[in-house]
Amino acid sequence: MNLLKTQLKGDRVLAGKEAVAELYKTGYFGRPKDDGLELSLVEAAYLQSRGKLDIELEGKLLGFRAFFEQASLRQQNFELKYIVYKDLKERGYYVQPSAADFRVYPRGSHPGKSAAKIFVHVLSERQPLSVKLLQESVASAENVHKQFILAVVDEESDLTFYEIKFASPKGEMPEPFPAVKADATFLEDRVIAWDAEASGALYSRGFYGKMLDPERLQLSLVESLYLFSRGVIVVRDRKGKIFSFDEFVEKASEIEGSFLRKYSAYKALRDSGHVVKTGFKFGTHFRVYRKVESIEKIPHSEYLVNVIPEDYEFRLPVMSGAVRLANSVRKRMLFAVEKGEEVEYLDIGRVKM
Repeated sequence: MNLLKTQLKGDRVLAGKEAVAELYKTGYFGRPKDDGLELSLVEAAYLQSRGKLDIELEGKLLGFRAFFEQASLRQQNFELKYIVYKDLKERGYYVQPSAADFRVYPRGSHPGKSAAKIFVHVLSERQPLSVKLLQESVASAENVHKQFILAVVDEESDLTFYEIKFASPKGEMPEPFPAVKADATFLEDRVIAWDAEASGALYSRGFYGKMLDPERLQLSLVESLYLFSRGVIVVRDRKGKIFSFDEFVEKASEIEGSFLRKYSAYKALRDSGHVVKTGFKFGTHFRVYRKVESIEKIPHSEYLVNVIPEDYEFRLPVMSGAVRLANSVRKRMLFAVEKGEEVEYLDIGRVKM
């Protein structure tokens, strides 16, 4: 069998006119250019490994090892991209290079028959991932109606695929709080409401806090500020002085440095009709329910939510652990990102390709 003769030029491998018929028209490898075919480095490595190409550099024939080493010098993350490309090809997908790393066509389709449906971005488990870059990448994919997939290559070259998308969670609670008034005291790191009737209503109808006893309600700091901001509770210090909103925020922020960011997400979730409770047992900030009908029959929560700053960098092993835990308890993992005065949600879940 005669192998196609190609030349390594920069970060591309160039083939002659015959390659257009043999590789592009039959397998959609590369892209036709100037009466020939231009292959990406990963496409060329894949084809070389299958005995389709001879690759030369300055008149010298390169074996697979020599080409792989050259490609790794010329393209960042080449070996990672090759691992992912090879995996997707072996799963039966048509795959082409793109700005996101790869665009992937649905099974049974190919370039020219339909549009690609997936953008795939490749990272090593050791590489940090900027949340700002991630938001931009997901927005770029969704703006052209594509699914965004993050392919993570671990140190043993195993692959994990994550679908990442924006979410707009909507709850079904008819009212964010019952129409009651209560006096409350800010203690060490929580607040207690003293009125028995209001405490019972907030607990059993609004699903706030936890009863200290049959007449008094313990509230978390985010719950307290939310109810305070709505005029439901008046909060005093232990000497009876009434807090202003700013004074409450200042004191709560001394206790928990990220309090205001956490409160912004709590407020957004409550305002959109959810019941929001602590996610401490799951290692997250919140667990979130779309609807709770009775304090005696609380359903499983739909989401786990971590609140992160806009300049956050994901450590992929940490992200993986959070997503895996959420998946194991049949919940979606949302990351609430502060965006000015708004909150934007990233929904991250494992997928099988």
